[in-house]
Amino acid sequence: MRRMLTLVRHAKSSWNNDSLSDFDRPLNNRGLKNALEMGRRLADASYAVQNIISSPAARAITTSSIIATEIGFDTKQIVLNDGIYNASLDSLINIVSNIDDRVSSAMLVGHNPGFTSLFNILSNAKIDNMPTCSVVQIQFDKDTWASITEHSGKLIDFDYPKKV
Repeated sequence: MRRMLTLVRHAKSSWNNDSLSDFDRPLNNRGLKNALEMGRRLADASYAVQNIISSPAARAITTSSIIATEIGFDTKQIVLNDGIYNASLDSLINIVSNIDDRVSSAMLVGHNPGFTSLFNILSNAKIDNMPTCSVVQIQFDKDTWASITEHSGKLIDFDYPKKV
């Protein structure tokens, strides 16, 4: 069975309010616009996903909600996973390994540097940085999420707002 993992780095966040913690920073205007644009690009490509797992940080929740709405995914079904915020590479791999095997297509929404590292360890390609609101899709010919190994994924797409 083929598995598709989509990694989305949250859109550009606001630094306007110094009293907010990093966790609570919202998206800025550019971030809101970029999340909408990336969601539309995915929708135009007939992208479908069975599961969205998001960091609970404000900027990640907003990014995942905007993209979910654009692709027709029920935002109430987004799963918040505390382990994505400030996650180590091992923690992110563990999250992927524990995705329900009935799910063949999953999206994770979170943060750098962890997401760039996760992409580079799982994929057959290498990127230096996932810019804000970038989307990478990795395909695996694996029967279970737990059987995914280093560099076993094939890069299907890498898109980001400034690419166009």
